Amino acid sequence: MTMRCDIAIVGAGMAGASLAAAIAGVGSVVLIEAEDRPGYHATGRSAAFWTESYGGPHVQPLTAASRPFLRQGGFLSPRGALTIGRDSEGQAVDAFVREFAALGVEVERLGRADLEALVPGLRPGWSHGALESSCADIDVAALHQHYIVAARRKGTDLRTRSRLVAASRGARGWLLQLADGAELACDILVNAAGAWADEVAYLAGVAPLSIVPMRRTIAQLAVSPAAPTSLPLVLDISERFYFKPEAGAVWLSPHDETPSAPCDAAAEEIDVALAIERFGEVVDWKVERVTHRWAGLRSFAPDRLPVYGFDPREPRFFWFAGQGGFGIQTAPAGAAIGAVLLTGRGDPPVNPRPFAAQRFSRLEQVDRRSL
Repeated sequence: MTMRCDIAIVGAGMAGASLAAAIAGVGSVVLIEAEDRPGYHATGRSAAFWTESYGGPHVQPLTAASRPFLRQGGFLSPRGALTIGRDSEGQAVDAFVREFAALGVEVERLGRADLEALVPGLRPGWSHGALESSCADIDVAALHQHYIVAARRKGTDLRTRSRLVAASRGARGWLLQLADGAELACDILVNAAGAWADEVAYLAGVAPLSIVPMRRTIAQLAVSPAAPTSLPLVLDISERFYFKPEAGAVWLSPHDETPSAPCDAAAEEIDVALAIERFGEVVDWKVERVTHRWAGLRSFAPDRLPVYGFDPREPRFFWFAGQGGFGIQTAPAGAAIGAVLLTGRGDPPVNPRPFAAQRFSRLEQVDRRSL
């Protein structure tokens, strides 16, 4: 027997769950998840934080628009973010401060003495910094669960272990074949499949957008002395590392972006070793051991902006993908934009035009004219 719904969303990570919660109740919605539980991949492996500079100036409006929801929901805990530079990187730090201050971000320029007060054991050679005191940790699990519960409470049908294996377009919409043997008919197919976004497009006969999964590594370190709980998130102006405290330990990343096929990502030894080497260049703390390591896939469109909206050639195929490493801190705004575009109701919190899927067809046309 074929099930029917108005909208089928492929992927129940943060993207799919937040969008399902935002549109649930407007029509019938089915949320399709390939794994045993939603949020197994990128969402469940995030060391997420909310900071307005992360993702760049074009992502900042989404981050800022998401803050009220995250703060009012109790999903944020104060942290602070400190972007640091070496002696030779003062101009880069100055440019960083100017760029984000112009967008209304509260960012303070710091010198060596200020850095020493914030980061005990800071090695010589680091003399420039920029502090965003508004940065906060995000309770990712609680936020994701909130969206799942909200969507289901409004009638969304969540189907796990239901990988999409085929999709065919008919006159009235889509017919989907799922790995559990079920068949689902829907009017609109939403692609919120993260690292698998281009693969879902292929299955549906839709031209992919070259959304590339990138592996990001995190290592949890036991260090001596223990990391102070007051330590801010520390980021490198040259994007070679970031680290923050976690229950006396340190969560550390080498800021890697290694192209990967969609998969159940795992940390590579060489990336963990690189992270530790770079960490040792910053502070004089002793690394006692690596207590845990993991990796996740962050998926980027060619211009590194998210993609929200209907496909320019297939009006019943909706992209909600390419959310990189900022998908969690921008989830409330992204979901609100997606809901407006899908339902035609309300006003988006941020101008959605820069994130529209149509931008890629325009770029393609420009490239062809230049040949």
